[in-house]
Amino acid sequence: MSTFEFLWQGILVAMQPMNLVYALVGVTLGTAVGVLPGIGPALTVALLLPVTYKLDPGGSLIMFAGIYYGGMYGGSTTSILLNTPGESASIVTALEGNKMARAGRGGPALATAAIGSFVAGLIATLGLAFIAPYIVKLALVFGPREYFALMVLAFVTVSSAFGDSALRGLTSLFIGFALAMVGIDQQTGQARLSFGIPDLLDGVEVTTLAVAMFAIGETLYIAAQGNRIAEKVEAVKGSLWMTAEDWARSWKPWLRGTLIGFPIGAMPAGGAEIGTFLSYATEKRLAKNPEEFGHGAIEGVAGPEAANNASAAGTLVPLLTLGLPTTATAAIMLAGFQQYGLQPGPLLFATNPQLVWGLIASLLIANAMLLVLNLPMIGLWVRLLTIPKPWLYAGILLFATLGTIGANPSVFELGMLLTFGLLGYVMRLFGYPIAPTVVGLILGPLAEQQLRRALAISQGDVTTLVMSPIAAGLLIVAAAAFFIPLILRLRGRGQVLSQLAANED
Repeated sequence: MSTFEFLWQGILVAMQPMNLVYALVGVTLGTAVGVLPGIGPALTVALLLPVTYKLDPGGSLIMFAGIYYGGMYGGSTTSILLNTPGESASIVTALEGNKMARAGRGGPALATAAIGSFVAGLIATLGLAFIAPYIVKLALVFGPREYFALMVLAFVTVSSAFGDSALRGLTSLFIGFALAMVGIDQQTGQARLSFGIPDLLDGVEVTTLAVAMFAIGETLYIAAQGNRIAEKVEAVKGSLWMTAEDWARSWKPWLRGTLIGFPIGAMPAGGAEIGTFLSYATEKRLAKNPEEFGHGAIEGVAGPEAANNASAAGTLVPLLTLGLPTTATAAIMLAGFQQYGLQPGPLLFATNPQLVWGLIASLLIANAMLLVLNLPMIGLWVRLLTIPKPWLYAGILLFATLGTIGANPSVFELGMLLTFGLLGYVMRLFGYPIAPTVVGLILGPLAEQQLRRALAISQGDVTTLVMSPIAAGLLIVAAAAFFIPLILRLRGRGQVLSQLAANED
C-alpha cells in the first residue's frame, strides 16, 4: 500500500467519534498547560500516564500527541503576554512577542503565532507521514549490533541535548541505568538489586518514576522558589486580526521556520530550541528592516513559532520509526507506548499500522482544532494566568498521588513516588536534567538485551560490535555528538577568558 492509502486509513481511524474526543481533550489540556508558566506537556503526559492505563491505547496516545502539539501552541501565549515562556522552545518568541504586546500589538503577535503554528504543523505532519516509511525500511535490516549502536547514539544525544553540561546529562542517564537494573534479569532469572523486597522484583515502574520526577519534583522546586518575581500580564489591546502588511511579513517566515524546524526536530540530537534560535537568526538576517528586531518585529514571532511546531512533528519521526525520544515529552510518550505493551519502531508499523497511522492522521485534525481553539478563545487562556500558584501546584500533587494509587494501590509504590520526587527536586536544584534518567530506565533494559544477544551470536567477541558498517557509522556519530559540543564549549570558554584577560590589560 502507498503512503496515501495508509494515511487515508489513518484519517478514518482518527475520525472515529471517541478518537475525536481524545484529540479535543488533548489539545485543550495541552494549550492550557502551555499557557501556564512552569508546567509543560511532559509534566501533563506524565500525570495522565497512571490515569489512562486502562483506556484504549490508540485514543490515549492520540490524546498525548494532542497535549504535545497544544503545549507548543500555548507556550507562545505566556511568552507574548507575560514574557515568561511556558516551554523552553518559546523563549525566542518572548524576545519580539512581548515587545509587540507592550506596544499594543499583542493581538497580531498571538495571531501570527497561531496561524504560523498551524501552517508548520500541517506541513511537518505530512512530512512525517511521507518520511517515516523510508526510515522504517532502513531500520528493518537492523540486527542486535545495529540496535545496540542506535541505543548508544540515543544515550549520548539525550545526555548532550538536555541541560547545559554533558557530564551532568550522563550522570542523570546512569541514574536511570542503575534503576533499570532493579528486578529480575530477563535472561538468567536472577534477582538484581532487589534487596529482598518483593515489590522490587518486577523492577521500577516507569510511570511512577516519570510522575515523581516531573510532577512531584517540579512542584517541590517551584514551591521552594516562592514568589520572587512579580509577574505582569500584558493586556490584549485592539484587534486580534493581522493587517495585510502583517500577512505579507509573516508568510515567508512561516515557511522558512517550517523548513528549519522539521529536520532539526527529526535528528536524534535535535530539539525545538535549536530550530527556534536558528529561525530567529535567519529572519533577522533576511529582514528588510533589521533594526526593528528587539523592538517588536513580527517576523521574530512568526518564524520561531513555525519552527517550534514543525520540530514537534519532527521529534515524532525518530520516536515512531526507531523508538528514540529526543525531547522530554517524547520520552514520556515512549513510556506511554510501553504502558500498553507497545514498542515504537519499525515492527510497530507492521504489527499495528492502524494505531500508528491513526496517530499520525490525528495530528492533522488536532492542528485544525488548535487553530479554532487559540484565536477565538484567547481571553479564556489569558484568565488561566490568574490562577494562584499554591492552588495550581497543590492540585498537581493531589492528582499525581491519586493517579499513582489508582494504577498501583500500594503503600510501597507511594513511598517510591515520594523518594523519586525528592530525587527529582534535588536534581533540579543542582541543575541535573530529569529526562535522561527516564530515558535510561526505559531504554536501558533494551540496550542490555541487544548487547547480550550480539555477544551471544559472536561468542563473546566484542570486536564484532563494530564490524557492521551501520553499527560502526552509528557509533562514530555518537562519538561526534559527544565530543563536538564539548570542544565547542571549551573553545567558547577559552575565548571568553582571553577576552577578559585582554580587557584587564
